[in-house]
Amino acid sequence: MTSRSRSALIALSALGLAASSYGLYVHYQLLTDPGYSSLCDISETVSCQQVFQSQYGSVAGVPVAAGGAVWSLLVLMLSGWGMRVPRSEAASRAAGYVFLLSTVGLAAVFYFAYASFFVLRTACPVCLTIYVSIIGVFLVSASAAGPLGALASGMGQDLTALRHSSTGLTLAVVFVVVSLGLVLGFPRDPGVSAAAVALEPAGVPVETLAEEQLAELHAWVDRQPRSAEAMPTGDAKVRLLKFNDYQCPSCRQAWILYQSIIAKYEASHPGVFEYESRDFPLEAECGAGGVHGAACEAAAAVRMAREKNMGKELEAALFDRQSPSMTREEVKSVLAEVAQISGEDFDARYDGMLEAVRADVQLGQRLEVSGTPTFFLNGIRLGGLRPVAFDAVIAYELQKAGVVS
Repeated sequence: MTSRSRSALIALSALGLAASSYGLYVHYQLLTDPGYSSLCDISETVSCQQVFQSQYGSVAGVPVAAGGAVWSLLVLMLSGWGMRVPRSEAASRAAGYVFLLSTVGLAAVFYFAYASFFVLRTACPVCLTIYVSIIGVFLVSASAAGPLGALASGMGQDLTALRHSSTGLTLAVVFVVVSLGLVLGFPRDPGVSAAAVALEPAGVPVETLAEEQLAELHAWVDRQPRSAEAMPTGDAKVRLLKFNDYQCPSCRQAWILYQSIIAKYEASHPGVFEYESRDFPLEAECGAGGVHGAACEAAAAVRMAREKNMGKELEAALFDRQSPSMTREEVKSVLAEVAQISGEDFDARYDGMLEAVRADVQLGQRLEVSGTPTFFLNGIRLGGLRPVAFDAVIAYELQKAGVVS
């Protein structure tokens, strides 16, 4: 075990910890802000969001990035404190412990890299950085570790040394507290059925805004430019547009977080508050580009279901079964199950429905929509808003229209 190997392990584990921490930050933002876009969301095939919000982004509700952070922190502590005397037997054993950890980490790399590249067909820059860290730790620790047979006999000695070191005990406590905090304290994905959200009674956000926060939000609304094509029409006073893609994870998240708010205003102000879900499928067939293989089919299917007053139910079912690998046949199966429209009918009417979907895409392009979900309220483009703020801006627009006091 050399000081150079120790320095390399410290640097690599610190890189992994930094990448994992940023991944956790991105994951948290995606859970709480449907409009959030991270620096690593470069395209449909290079994106943290697509991976983090897939079934491979969490295990039992805990983000995979939390596991990367816990692993990197333990390796960093073993490298920094356990190898503080590089040419000692204790440092050699610490390198052996790191090697065993890196073997487990390497197995995780193979699994998640396969899922990312071959199942999701998406590269996650944060994940790639963590992979580099783990692979580097594996290679360095493999050359630095002493005989693995000595680990079992020396473990008792290492634990005794740990108990008699105030620094070691402090580090151990910090590691346990941080690990438990990440696993138990990180907010869980709402994970509720979109169908249940669509059918449950309308609710209001639990969070509230202070008067000064409301004043700031109202001032922000008053400063925003308004796009004429997104303004209310007919008797409506407040018009909310959502440009949507049924294969977009953030669109599903927005559905879950905002649906009860939208339903509340539809019920309390019928005809005055107008909500429209417009199609913006990120699939080349519809004119917006992208790699979502069945997004145009899903949009057309919802339009067919709306003719039978089953549009909301089909939207919920599609969000429930959302997958980056969804196929045309899967969309047809859901349509038949929910709205009793056969696959033959879908195929016969698809081209006609596609023209209407493309018209929505063209409207979105005129409004400079570049991703989903994108919301417009009375012509104002809304960024990612917490549910309480989303509710408040709708109420403010109704107030300005003289509908509520």
